[in-house]
Amino acid sequence: MIKIGTALFEAAEQFEREKGISKEILIASLCDALAAAYKKHIKDKDATNVEAILDEQAGEIGVFRTKVVVSNVEDENTEISLTDAKEIDEDVELDDEVKIEVTPENFGRVAAQSAKQVITQRIREAERKMVLDEFMSKKGTLITGIIQRRTDRAVIVNIGKTDAIMPSREQIPGEYYKPGNRIRVFVLDVKETSKLPQVIVSQAHAEIVRELFELEVPEIEDGIVEIKSIAREAGFRTKLAVWSNDPSVDSVGACIGPRGNRIQTIVGELKNEKIDIVRYSQDPVEYIVNALSPARIISVDILADEEDRKEAFVIVPDDQLSLAIGREGQNVRLAHRLTGWKIDIKSESQAREIENRQMSEIQYEQTAPEEDYIEEDEDNIDEIAQEAIEETSQMDVDEEDTIEEPIQEENEEV
Repeated sequence: MIKIGTALFEAAEQFEREKGISKEILIASLCDALAAAYKKHIKDKDATNVEAILDEQAGEIGVFRTKVVVSNVEDENTEISLTDAKEIDEDVELDDEVKIEVTPENFGRVAAQSAKQVITQRIREAERKMVLDEFMSKKGTLITGIIQRRTDRAVIVNIGKTDAIMPSREQIPGEYYKPGNRIRVFVLDVKETSKLPQVIVSQAHAEIVRELFELEVPEIEDGIVEIKSIAREAGFRTKLAVWSNDPSVDSVGACIGPRGNRIQTIVGELKNEKIDIVRYSQDPVEYIVNALSPARIISVDILADEEDRKEAFVIVPDDQLSLAIGREGQNVRLAHRLTGWKIDIKSESQAREIENRQMSEIQYEQTAPEEDYIEEDEDNIDEIAQEAIEETSQMDVDEEDTIEEPIQEENEEV
């Protein structure tokens, strides 16, 4: 046996406190490393009956071979005679297994070198598995991190036991991420790699708004108020459709909070991003009207209501057209993503022009039969003209015959 003392156990306990990797994993790694070193020493990597055993009370570790007690030994590596086995254990019988210490002399240095590599590898594997399990359970939730540094394409955020990556597409446009600042991020994905797991976080994802409302609004956490849909353009504006399962609870008022304190907290967390909270409705007309707020709506006509095609035509006052569409089409774009309906917005005057144009087309189509009648008359005229030409030709032929007859008679008299 190799004397290792108590320092190893103290170091393992300290490592467990700092890294969160249990002492048992480190001890098991040390035993595996010692067994691997022995197999390399005897040049038999496939030996299956070799193991290292650590006596924590005595502070010793050694390598042992498991052998079967037989009457006639054929393989000394796996078998032992009954006589030799009785020297180890008097109660042993045939076909029993006994453990025999085979720790070589001066094996400590060889074992230490081999143990270093194995323990390091096992620690990395244990740390990787621990991080993977922890953040897999946090996928789709909000966590707090500290900005470590910025790169050309990403922001590195420390989230505890590992660093997360926030790609440029998941960052809020125009936001400056200063190293050392605390931020809340949404765990978007966890990818397993050969090293530590790669955690992808986001501040631009729409679900971060849901998580913030669930934290700030107790009615949402309790299931009284339900978030039906979210449409977000990070850093600019978000539309949120909410529904109350309790008629006595106002879904919009619950999200805003007394004196607007709930919504103000969320807006502050999102760097003053505008948030429109609208009531969800099963009636598509009412839902579209709510989604286009704060613009006033005159009418909503449903053009198509199918599973793969939902279209609506909306008319607004002339002075509300720009508000309904929004800057660069943002309001109507968010309303489309919120409701799932394709929305065509026109002002009153534009709608009137379209209606007049349609009326003109209808009147034009109504006059189309008269044109057919005229064309039909033209066809009749052509037929009459043709008949007249044929009659004229026949008359010319008859006149020629009449003229020829007197001439013939005159010739006969001569």
